[in-house]
Amino acid sequence: MFPVRRPIRHGRSCRECAVPWRSCYCAARRPVPGRGACPPCGRPGGAAQWKVKRNGPPGSIFRTGRRRREPAMQDESATPLPRFVVQIHAARRMHFDFRLEVDGVLRSWAVPQGPSDNPSDRRLAVPTEDHALEYREFEGVIPPGEYGSGTVIVWDQGTYVPLGHDEHGVRVPFAESLERGHATFRLVGEKLRGEFALIRFRTGQEDARGQEAWLLIKAKDEQAVRDRPGTPDPYHARSARTGRTLRQVSAAEAGQDSARG
Repeated sequence: MFPVRRPIRHGRSCRECAVPWRSCYCAARRPVPGRGACPPCGRPGGAAQWKVKRNGPPGSIFRTGRRRREPAMQDESATPLPRFVVQIHAARRMHFDFRLEVDGVLRSWAVPQGPSDNPSDRRLAVPTEDHALEYREFEGVIPPGEYGSGTVIVWDQGTYVPLGHDEHGVRVPFAESLERGHATFRLVGEKLRGEFALIRFRTGQEDARGQEAWLLIKAKDEQAVRDRPGTPDPYHARSARTGRTLRQVSAAEAGQDSARG
């Protein structure tokens, strides 16, 4: 008499969606651990062996003994990564503007002390209004009397990789992670690199002024530093686009204005 067919749930889970694998059954109807595939994403389960087919097209991968093709991997280069920019803004109060491209706009936070690549630094980040994508390239002087008047330089720029997921390990849209108040991402910039997190610790309803408050924190990864200050002096920092300081940008704008006059 054949044994009762009961699926076995193993401790291992899929690396892509974090759903535990189930076993399948061989011809003898005995449970064989590690031969099930993950239903949500189709990745192989358990300790199944894989090999590249010698005579097949490049990149074609089959399972040993079953000749089952692995789901085709998506070409990440086909979809450009969202961009980020960090601008130093010498306004009424000196601060850094941390901006992430989300759903066609630049979601923005004012970071008074600037982002830090030291995990022990927890930087206050106050949400500000969204900006157009073109603003990530702005570097110059906002005239007096206009909103946000002052000198602006692009301190850092690059792309980022969203890393947000739900309690089951399934990735969620980055905008949804922000709505939940906890968004993780990997920066690929000229100065800031590695994993960071934006964590909301105060909603607008909890504040008398109706203002949210977040923390910008560096993760403990290979790009983290501990033996030096995590953020440079904004008055001596140089632009990632032109190599100029705030004073040089302001002087150049003043020279152009005098030449016009």
